[in-house]
Amino acid sequence: MYKRWALLVAVVTVIALAAGGLGLVTMCGEASFADVSWYAFGLVLSLPSLGLGLAIAAREPANPTGVLLALVGLAVAFIPSLETYTAAARLRPAALPLPDVVAPLSQGLWMLWYVPVALLVLFFPDGRLPGPRWRWVAGGLVADVVLFVPLAGMNPAAYPAPGRDAPHALGTLPGWAAPLVAALPLVLMALLAASAAAMVLKYRRADDPVRRARLKWLAVAGLWLPVTLLLCWAGYLFAGKPDLALAGLFGLFVTLPVGTSIALLRHDLYDIDKAISTAVTYGLVTAALLGVYTAVVAVGGLLAGRGGSAAAAAATAVCAAVLTPVRVRLQRAVDRRMYPRRRAVLEAVEELRRRTHAGEAEPEQLESVLRDALRDPGLRVAYRLPGTNALVDARGHSLTPPGGQITPITLSGQEIGALLRGEVGSPQLLREIAAAAALLVEVVRLRIELAEALREVESSRGRLLAAGYRERRRLERDLHDGAQQRLVALGMSLRLAQRHLGDGSVDLDGLLDQSVAELGTAVAELRAIAHGLRPSSLDDGLDVAVRTLAGSLPCPVSLEIDAGVVADDVATTAYYVVSEAVTNAVKHAGACGIQLRIIREDDLLTIQISDDGRGGAGMRRGSGLSGLSDRVAAAGGSLHLNSPAGRGTTIRAVLPCAS
Repeated sequence: MYKRWALLVAVVTVIALAAGGLGLVTMCGEASFADVSWYAFGLVLSLPSLGLGLAIAAREPANPTGVLLALVGLAVAFIPSLETYTAAARLRPAALPLPDVVAPLSQGLWMLWYVPVALLVLFFPDGRLPGPRWRWVAGGLVADVVLFVPLAGMNPAAYPAPGRDAPHALGTLPGWAAPLVAALPLVLMALLAASAAAMVLKYRRADDPVRRARLKWLAVAGLWLPVTLLLCWAGYLFAGKPDLALAGLFGLFVTLPVGTSIALLRHDLYDIDKAISTAVTYGLVTAALLGVYTAVVAVGGLLAGRGGSAAAAAATAVCAAVLTPVRVRLQRAVDRRMYPRRRAVLEAVEELRRRTHAGEAEPEQLESVLRDALRDPGLRVAYRLPGTNALVDARGHSLTPPGGQITPITLSGQEIGALLRGEVGSPQLLREIAAAAALLVEVVRLRIELAEALREVESSRGRLLAAGYRERRRLERDLHDGAQQRLVALGMSLRLAQRHLGDGSVDLDGLLDQSVAELGTAVAELRAIAHGLRPSSLDDGLDVAVRTLAGSLPCPVSLEIDAGVVADDVATTAYYVVSEAVTNAVKHAGACGIQLRIIREDDLLTIQISDDGRGGAGMRRGSGLSGLSDRVAAAGGSLHLNSPAGRGTTIRAVLPCAS
């Protein structure tokens, strides 16, 4: 709906700028620097409002804010363009037509700079007025400018240069009507104040944080109005004329469209509360600076002569001495009033840190403290354990980041955790909180890591005990069912031979041969059992034992072994790592090839076994790999498993082997 109106405003603005440009071209070399700069002022400052107004109208076609912002650009472009065209037409009347009504209508056009801005404030951010009664304010703004523009041109006095000789094409007003015309600017000032009050009323009524943030962005842009007054004061103070106020107007017509666009399209781009607090602080400091400077120059001028350099130097020194400590205190006071959320949360973090140091609180309370200070029940504090990419909460439970904003917490360049935003808090504020809470997060992270390590040690000890019990029962069963039964049978056979030795009823030679065979079988079974405890091939060294094992496998094995001489317990652990890995590769992974590498570097023995099997292995509770990890950990080493599905498996163990 409003998109077409915005395009129409854009077309009118382009026509106005083209007319002003035509005037400059017509004047050619006779145009003054003031003419060129004034037209450039309108051209440059109209483009942000016009372009961003079109963007907002395209993005939100049902919201009149885009059209009103484009009208601001039209107003900024129209007056300089019209004055440039008028100056060119008066200089070269034969080249450019100039209707007589231009001069009278130009006298009151200055109101156009204010009315679109006031209407924008009234309808911002959703295109609705605060209430039905505010229609009178919007209608009054339009009616005021519609009445004032022609009536201001009907003043019987001569027009100011360069239109001093222009006729009163609209006629003149009687003397009694002059006070009525003079009252119209006062009415405009009252309506502008009402527009500002409407924005304050909208902010107080708003219960949506997004709506509040948008209104704050517009307020930041409007802070250029008091800045313009300060610059005007400074201009009179330092140069004796108000030309510095143009810089304030320049800032206003740049920040107004930018602030409006950010408010509607990216309201969370920056911490708006911080921006308001900083702007108010520096505005007050500037006002205080100008006040002190004015007072010192006035007093110094009376004592040392008007305009003396000594007075200016003294004023500068006094300002520097007085305002340097004042700014910090003023910032704190303004923060307390304008940015209470930031101050509250930083003080809460500092208080928790103090109480933790005194033993009165636990650092794990950080999340609840931040939630209370920010009034954000959805905020989460996550901790990143060393060596992992997973986030956990203060109890060590896995934490899945939501789809919202994640602010990393770093310490000494290392990411140690994250703040997971709930419903409030800008990125800048969350970054400040992350920096302030980094030490507390590091303490909690180390405590989680320590608790996890203790739980793992306890679990590993339990698994080792269970594995020991299982191994003992297996040995008991193997001895009972195998060697023990054979030795018992051997004893009975020998006892039988002893009883029938003299009567010749027993085949003594056959019985002895059978006993010897049983004895050999029992010895073989005992050796097999002993090999399960410690392979006998290790008697010749780890290198020989591993090569013997690799030679018995049904698939090719690529070997790289440079272990040297290592302690027997280390060699036994390394052998079992290799044995378990290659057994899994052949039996479960369906590997066609295995790469085995055992290298000793300084006091560490590295065992790496890779296969090209199906992958997908895991250290599940009670599995062989889990028991192998416990065995390696008991030897003071570490075991790592990488087994993506369909891409093979790599097992890497590192064992200490200091001699």
